[in-house]
Amino acid sequence: MSDKVCENTRPDRFSEKMLATPPSGIRKFFDLIIGRDDIISLGVGEPDFATPWCIREEAYYHLEKGHTSYTSNWGLLALREEIAKYQARYGMSYNPADEILITIGVSEAVDAVLRSILNPGDEIIVCEPCYVSYQPLASLCDTKLVHLDTSVNGFYPTAEQLEAAITPKTKAVMICSPSNPTGRMIPKDELEKIAEVVKKHQIWVLSDEVYCELVYDDNKHCSIGAFEGMKPYSIIFNGFSKAFAMTGWRIGFVCAPKELMEQVVKLHQYSSICAPIMSQYGAIEGLRNGAAEVERMRLSYQQRRNLMQHAFKEMGLPCAEPEGAFYIFPDIRQTGLSSEEFAQKLIEEYQVAVVPGNVFGAGGEGFIRCCYATDINKIKIALERIRAMLEKYRK
Repeated sequence: MSDKVCENTRPDRFSEKMLATPPSGIRKFFDLIIGRDDIISLGVGEPDFATPWCIREEAYYHLEKGHTSYTSNWGLLALREEIAKYQARYGMSYNPADEILITIGVSEAVDAVLRSILNPGDEIIVCEPCYVSYQPLASLCDTKLVHLDTSVNGFYPTAEQLEAAITPKTKAVMICSPSNPTGRMIPKDELEKIAEVVKKHQIWVLSDEVYCELVYDDNKHCSIGAFEGMKPYSIIFNGFSKAFAMTGWRIGFVCAPKELMEQVVKLHQYSSICAPIMSQYGAIEGLRNGAAEVERMRLSYQQRRNLMQHAFKEMGLPCAEPEGAFYIFPDIRQTGLSSEEFAQKLIEEYQVAVVPGNVFGAGGEGFIRCCYATDINKIKIALERIRAMLEKYRK
C-alpha cells in the first residue's frame, strides 16, 4: 500500500471561517517551552498547585465504585444544586433544574452560548484586552466584533464607553471581571451603571467570572447578574479550573434564564453530551469542602502578586495593580519593542516566557502578560532576568 498522500485539488477543502481563524497566541508561546527545562514560564494561566486532595479522593472513590457513565446532559443534579447555593452567595438565584448547565470548561460554555444567541450580521461588543477565545468564537458566528479598548480607562470598561458603542445591531457585550489578562476588576459602582445600559438597550451581557474567588486585599467580587432586574439579560460563566486548581478536569458551568438554556443545552447535547462524571463528583466535593484549600492558594497568589507589583515598580515599568486573577500586565513600551518582539527576545535571550499583550486584542500592544501562578523562587529569578533585559533594551 502506497504511503503517498492522494492529491486533492479542490480549492474549498477546508472551512473558510477556520482558515481565517488564527491559532491561540498563548499556545504559540507555550509550545516554545515544551521540553525546555531552562525556561521559566510566566505564560500559561494555570495554577501551580495540584488539585486539592479532598477533590482527588472523591474522584478516586467514584472510580472505584464504577461510577463511569454518562450523566444527564445538564450534569449531575447534586452539582447543579451546589452551584445554585454558590451563586446565591453572590446574590443570584438560579433553578438547578433548567437554569444551570455543566460544561466541559468555561470555553465550551462560551462557544455554546454565542452560537445560541448570535445571528449573521449581529454585533457583539468585546471589552479588550480579553481572553483569546472570545473574538474567534464570536467571529465564527458571522458576527461583527466591536472592539472596546479598555486601556484608556485603566483596563476596565465604563458605562459611557459601552453606551457609545451600542448600535441597533448590538446583541451582546462580553465582560470578564477579574480580568484575564490584566487582573483588573470592574468597580461595583461602574458595574451597576453598565447594568443600567444593558437593561436600557435590552442586550445580553456575557460575564466570565471564573476568577471570582481569586480577589485580593479588601476587594469583593460583584456579579452584574446580581443587580436588580438583570437576570433576564445576564449570562454568567464560571468553573473550577482556576480557583480549585482543576484545569485538566475540564469542568465549568453557565447560568442563564430558562428560555436561553433550552437552546444552549441542545448544542451541548450534540457537541459534548455531558461533562466527565468523575470531574463532576470532584466539583461537588470542592464546593462542599474545598473552601479552606482555595483560600490557602489565594493567599499564596496574593503574596506573589505583591512581589511582582513591587518589582515592576522598582524597574520603572508602569503597571496597574491587579485586584484579582493571577496575572499582571506591565507596560514595556519604553523599550521601543513591540509586545511580540519583547516576548520573543525575553524567551530567546533570557529564558523567560511571557505572553505578548497584542494577542489579547485592542489596547494590549505595548504590554506583556505575566502569570504569577508560578513557584515564588522561579518568579524571583524571572524578575531579575526581566530587569537585565530592560537594562539592555530600555531607551
